[in-house]
Amino acid sequence: MLVHRLLTAIVVLLLVSVSIYLATQVLPGDAAQAILGREATPERLAALRERLHLHGDPVAQYFFWLASVIRLDFGVSLATGAPVAELLAPKIGNSLVLMAIATFVGVPFSLLVGIVTACRRDGQLDSVVTVFSLVITALPEFVVGMLLVIVFATTVWTVLPASSTASPVLAYPVQLILPSLTLVIAIAPYIMRMTQATMIEVLESDYVQHARLSGVRESTVVLRHALINIVGTVSQVIALQMAYLAGGVVVVEYVFGFPGIGTALVDAVSNRDLPVIQAICLFITTFYIVINLLADAVTAIANPRVRYANR
Repeated sequence: MLVHRLLTAIVVLLLVSVSIYLATQVLPGDAAQAILGREATPERLAALRERLHLHGDPVAQYFFWLASVIRLDFGVSLATGAPVAELLAPKIGNSLVLMAIATFVGVPFSLLVGIVTACRRDGQLDSVVTVFSLVITALPEFVVGMLLVIVFATTVWTVLPASSTASPVLAYPVQLILPSLTLVIAIAPYIMRMTQATMIEVLESDYVQHARLSGVRESTVVLRHALINIVGTVSQVIALQMAYLAGGVVVVEYVFGFPGIGTALVDAVSNRDLPVIQAICLFITTFYIVINLLADAVTAIANPRVRYANR
């Protein structure tokens, strides 16, 4: 099954690469004109288009670009002239740090709350968590980020920085708090609700009821019989939220001025920096595919029925 998923992922990545290339080609404006300015002569524009492979057969251009990408050569930034790989490496590292913090804080917290509320169904905590989840789910990430800035950085208290512009980000770790908290708040409701729903379904299953009737303690029922059976479903939800982080981080980084791929993508679109746009989109797509493959592997390990389904 995993081999089939891997082959499918490769096909999806190729199709996405075509979409990315076509989308960047239809952006308004002329990249060569944007680099050289309005005073550039036709000869200089033609020479730059030749050097950047901006003319000719679009199909040939795509395969030239794809061959370069396979060699991990993403070209040169049209705005700065620096190699795209060198330009994006620190920004990708900063974004990965931000996503890792959000994951390692948000996922355990969401799982714990989801499991506890499932075990104490229809209680006061369950009602509070349900209302909180619905409210947070309705708020876009940039609204959550702005509210956190108002509360903790500007109007109510001024205990945290309102922006996160220092790089490398670990040199000034306090700047990570608000962006990370924004992402945690964005992903937590989905994981909590799915964990709660899956746990309730498992706790009401026949084998759990049989374990209870056999005199097994409730803590043992939850830890030994119930938790293992929610791993597959919950891992898929976690994977979707982690994959969402790769895209959602763009908005959050822009709100806080964070020096990651989100800010780089916005700047690249503004400057029509095609190689940078293509590289960032490919990174986000690859991250999404890898996370989903890992979730499939976890599901197969946790659920033998899935593992042996195609044998």
